[in-house]
Amino acid sequence: MSAPQETLVLIKPDGVARNLTGEILSRIESKGYQLVDIRMVQPDRDLLRAHYAEHEGKPFYEPLVTFMESGPVVAIRVAGHRVIEGIRSLCGATDPTQAAPGTIRGDLGRDWGLAVQQNLIHASDSPETAERELSLWFKS
Repeated sequence: MSAPQETLVLIKPDGVARNLTGEILSRIESKGYQLVDIRMVQPDRDLLRAHYAEHEGKPFYEPLVTFMESGPVVAIRVAGHRVIEGIRSLCGATDPTQAAPGTIRGDLGRDWGLAVQQNLIHASDSPETAERELSLWFKS
């Protein structure tokens, strides 16, 4: 059996504000993944710029950074076999309107007609991204 992967999951400000943190954590745990570390963070612009560096210059970049600094974020280090793939499947499609029922975004999210998609959750998309993102959000 291969070593468990680790990934970053963020419950975005809309998920925290809507009191969905417990529901989202429960879904992750119910899937059998291990919650290794959990922190509530008020991210600053420097952290968010580093996190979203690959999107700089895109039309959604500034609204996304502004949204992510609008309230607390719950950062979670999650471990398990094929956890990156599994968590992304659990999240559902980026657009909550198109996300399948049974997924976090499909069941709990919707399009609010705002400048940036508020879709409750972020999950790293590859082992390399997970390593980079975990080092940003879990420095100490």
